[in-house]
Amino acid sequence: MHPSHNELEISTAILTISDTRTQENDTGGQRIQELLHTANFSIGDYVIEKDEPTQIMKHIQKWCNDPAINTIIVTGGTGFTPRDQTYEAITPLFEKEMTGFGELFRTLSYEEIGPKAMFSRATAGCLQQTAIYLLPGSKNAVSLAMEKLILPTVQHFVGELNRQ
Repeated sequence: MHPSHNELEISTAILTISDTRTQENDTGGQRIQELLHTANFSIGDYVIEKDEPTQIMKHIQKWCNDPAINTIIVTGGTGFTPRDQTYEAITPLFEKEMTGFGELFRTLSYEEIGPKAMFSRATAGCLQQTAIYLLPGSKNAVSLAMEKLILPTVQHFVGELNRQ
């Protein structure tokens, strides 16, 4: 029988990538926090960082080295503007990439917004037994990813990463 990991505690770090957002107007980061609280998952850290690859990588590496954090959710910087560098900064750090996450996210997003869904570079992967998700910055995209993909499976993901 495949383990379910439903009892696993999830402790999350949230990283909003934006040159303009503050804690007051970070609707994507706020939505992630609301949904994590509703699911009874803890939040170990929350940071807003400019779209600077070196800084983004420092946060990811710091949290992956912190045994109190087992999940990182990054929102913003996954599009195609010149400043969108989240994907380039984080995916090289992945030990494994969960390509199905991005595929499913874009499929579900297509049902809501049509062909512009293909412009999202949302993905997920892992580093040092830490689950990492990269999401677009919009509140609607965050809600979709959290409700349909992340919350139903994050305990399984973290459990599998830590399975002996």
